[in-house]
Amino acid sequence: MSNKHLSGIKNITDISGTFPLHNGVNMPYLGLGTYQSKNDQEVVDAVRFALEIGYRHIDTASVYGNEEGVGEGIALGGVQRNDIFVVSKVWNNEQGFDTTLKAFDDSLKRLKLDYLDLYLVHWPVVAKYKETWRALERLYHEKRVRAIGVSNFLQHHLEDLLHEAEVVPMVNQMEFHPYLVQQQLLNFCNQKNIQYEAWSPFMQGKIFGLVPLKELATKYGKSIAQVTLRWNLQKGVVTIPKSAKKSRIESNAAIFDFELSPEDMSYLDSLDREERIGAHPDHFDF
Repeated sequence: MSNKHLSGIKNITDISGTFPLHNGVNMPYLGLGTYQSKNDQEVVDAVRFALEIGYRHIDTASVYGNEEGVGEGIALGGVQRNDIFVVSKVWNNEQGFDTTLKAFDDSLKRLKLDYLDLYLVHWPVVAKYKETWRALERLYHEKRVRAIGVSNFLQHHLEDLLHEAEVVPMVNQMEFHPYLVQQQLLNFCNQKNIQYEAWSPFMQGKIFGLVPLKELATKYGKSIAQVTLRWNLQKGVVTIPKSAKKSRIESNAAIFDFELSPEDMSYLDSLDREERIGAHPDHFDF
């Protein structure tokens, strides 16, 4: 398969493929999201299924309330720890220097892990995210986490952080789908070697009702989900679709036997409406 239409140097190969972060760590570009997965057998099974199928990237957060189940799924998945990329995030009411360090320790205990592969600042809490970032830098320098990053940071948040940061964030996890492309922010992150990552790539289910996606799915003989995820990867964006069903987890990974044309990539980009499913990073109250 030709990669001439793919984003820059980023190469898409198979379910085990990765995009390199600016510190040399390889981040699997397809992961399992666990937002709204219950902290019971549901998330345990989802993580175990994903690992058995070949996923090597599992995303959770303290606020999801399911880190214990995620950790159990990892333990049952039969994959060596150093072959799995585990992500969690510090929640808003845990932000600040000392409280972030404690939140990190608490997440590790719940996950029953010795380290994380990526730790993120979940939202840019005003007057706190710089202190929070300083804590992440300490964790990174102490080698308790392999990479650090942010989530829901717009360009002005990143610029503000970069004025004082010792370490440039490796990742920015953002709401990303055909109705919210934010190409200027994506370009800025690429310029700064900050890996862009999508949350809610399916618009919490709304994408399945979009006629343009239905037409493309028919054209390629793929599902709407598969076309959407393939668009993510060809944009150079890491993606973490959430599902608790084994069949859906398998289907979401069946995206390596086709390629969207440049015209269809541009068409999906053109659907951008700056329409959010989640909160605006400048106007969240949680």
